[in-house]
Amino acid sequence: MTPDDLLKNLNDKQKKAAVHFTGPLVIIAGAGSGKTRTLTQRIAYLINHHGIAPWNILAVTFTNKAANEMKERIKNLLSSSKNQGEPTVGTFHSLCVKILRKNIHLIDYENNFTIYDSADQLVLMRHIMEDLHIDPKQINPRALLSHISSAKSELIGPKQYSGMVGNYFTERVAEVYKPYQEALKANNAMDFDDLLAKTVELFKNNPDVLDYYQEKFRFISIDEYQDTNRAQYEIVKMLAEKYRNICVIGDSDQSIYSWRGADIRNILDFEKDYPDAKVIMLEQNYRSTQIILDAAHEIIVKNRKRKDKKLWTEKKEGENIQLMVANNERHEGELIAERIREITREYESPLYKDFAILYRTNAQSRAIEEVFLRYGIPYKIVGGTKFYDRKEIKDIVAYLKVVQNPSDSISLLRIINTPTRKIGSKTIETLQNYGNTYGFSLFQSMEQVENCNDLNDGKIKLIKQFVKLIKQLQKANAEFPASEVIKHVFKFSGYKKFIMDGTPEGEARYENIAELISVASKYDLLDPEISLSVFLEEISLIADIDFMDEKDNAVVLMTVHSAKGLEFDTVFIAGLEDGIFPHSRSMLEPEELEEERRLMYVAITRAKKRLHLLHARQRMLYGEARSNAPSTFIADIPEKYMTIFGQPRKHLSIGTIGNKPVPIEDISPHVDVKDGDKVVHTSFGEGIVVNVEGEVATVAFKDENVGIKRLALSVAPLIKIES
Repeated sequence: MTPDDLLKNLNDKQKKAAVHFTGPLVIIAGAGSGKTRTLTQRIAYLINHHGIAPWNILAVTFTNKAANEMKERIKNLLSSSKNQGEPTVGTFHSLCVKILRKNIHLIDYENNFTIYDSADQLVLMRHIMEDLHIDPKQINPRALLSHISSAKSELIGPKQYSGMVGNYFTERVAEVYKPYQEALKANNAMDFDDLLAKTVELFKNNPDVLDYYQEKFRFISIDEYQDTNRAQYEIVKMLAEKYRNICVIGDSDQSIYSWRGADIRNILDFEKDYPDAKVIMLEQNYRSTQIILDAAHEIIVKNRKRKDKKLWTEKKEGENIQLMVANNERHEGELIAERIREITREYESPLYKDFAILYRTNAQSRAIEEVFLRYGIPYKIVGGTKFYDRKEIKDIVAYLKVVQNPSDSISLLRIINTPTRKIGSKTIETLQNYGNTYGFSLFQSMEQVENCNDLNDGKIKLIKQFVKLIKQLQKANAEFPASEVIKHVFKFSGYKKFIMDGTPEGEARYENIAELISVASKYDLLDPEISLSVFLEEISLIADIDFMDEKDNAVVLMTVHSAKGLEFDTVFIAGLEDGIFPHSRSMLEPEELEEERRLMYVAITRAKKRLHLLHARQRMLYGEARSNAPSTFIADIPEKYMTIFGQPRKHLSIGTIGNKPVPIEDISPHVDVKDGDKVVHTSFGEGIVVNVEGEVATVAFKDENVGIKRLALSVAPLIKIES
């Protein structure tokens, strides 16, 4: 592909950005304005037209999904290029892991450090609170960790934080912060925030290392720059300081992560940091209709902290926004289900994956899920129980972490008695006391257990067997790739026998571990030891959205925060009531209300063709009945853009009996059936009830392919047929 070919599918503003060569550049890219295309084609243009070596280019974004998409696009654009190699593309955290793996020994860490996830952090914090006699019932350990995380993202260490305390809670944070960091260090472990903060520390204390990476990354591009925090800002600033070939791209109107440290000032003040920066606005939208864009603009224009712009599109036609008023949260779900059925009737095969339901908080999904189960509408939740949060997966991963880094005492404590080995808490306490006396880690104490006089011969034998197991697994790690190491762990640790208990739950757990082996097999081409190390790094950096399989034909339910970067033909925004969206805590805080407006702007601009706004007159949420006013955001949108949804319900049906439609309103929350009753199900057709036990009915369906099913009467889309 020639350099000119790279620019053919870009509009004028995108071309200006793509051909910019040296010096700072900020691209203000509105929702759906083709920012990924612009960024990737600029990188390809640097290589093809300007002859920049791929290894001198760095591109950073915020999710693995976005990074992989960017890598693939650049690879396709450079497929015919003679240049060998590829640019470095990844998330901030993955970049920092690579830098630290090579250099962290320079700031007194070992290079085989472990990355602690939130569960590991929680275990560690509880130990510290116990040592300091802080009652977890009075002070939530998660809240302490959250404040420490915020401090780290601002590059505030324990000593500096101690000088900033202002109340009882922040005094407790200061009390645990230092021992928390010391415990991480003792375990040769880091949390996510350390990956960033330690990279900053490394660069500041080792100018030669910084100079190496400044030379390596002469051209730097940062995607979603509005989402950077202080630590990320410092990393970028230091890397770009020498050559100043920095391109940042983002949108101040889509800055929605202040709660996790993102600082909107980074993009708003870019020109203060780089007075000679070129500024390019991408305002042409390729996603939504003009009505959707105008509605979003009417909300976001009320914010003071933003770069002024107005999106436009060539898609001038489009449906009005549907305003749907529900009686309660269940009716809200029914309105959504009815509308989905109405739209999908136009298709021979319903494309459920073209629909998304967005809400402010995860708790709102429950009522919608129950309705969808009764209507037989397939759905999936993004951000629900995650694969890597399941107990059996966390157990196996803990084994792998100990294999890689025996100093990781948190992971070691998780597995030492899983499955049970009769190594009780008193034995562990004895080993820990021995280690504290001689400066050993827990595993080192176990290796020297024969020198520990406080343990009997039986306990010593059990501990030696466990140490032998870990050594055996370490030997496997030296010889085999990650997937084989997992198989060794599964077999020789006794975990396979532990979970294969003959129950359906045991089978499901087995299948989950089999899936983990499948994931790990992607790293089988790497050398032993490196394979496991890379695998553990990758899974520690995975975000919710990386698990959304776009091939699944199901309606997507997710929070607005999870929807960032996605798009759908039809979008429903549920729970638009003051106190829910916008959130109650924003009502008296102007800055938080601005963030809520940005969140609403993101929600609206996910829609390509159809947008539905829903509010309920009454809602049961968090166990409390509420009657809140419609969201102020609804009032911000001019009436000319909206239509009140009032479609008669009676012509909508879940199916037919013979040629007669079955009206939706005939479906009651609990179907009153008994043995021998004839029923009809949305998907399975007609059947006969053969048994009812409480709220569960066993139904024999006419369709031989369906056969006999056990159905929960509270959710199954089932109605009784009058004989």
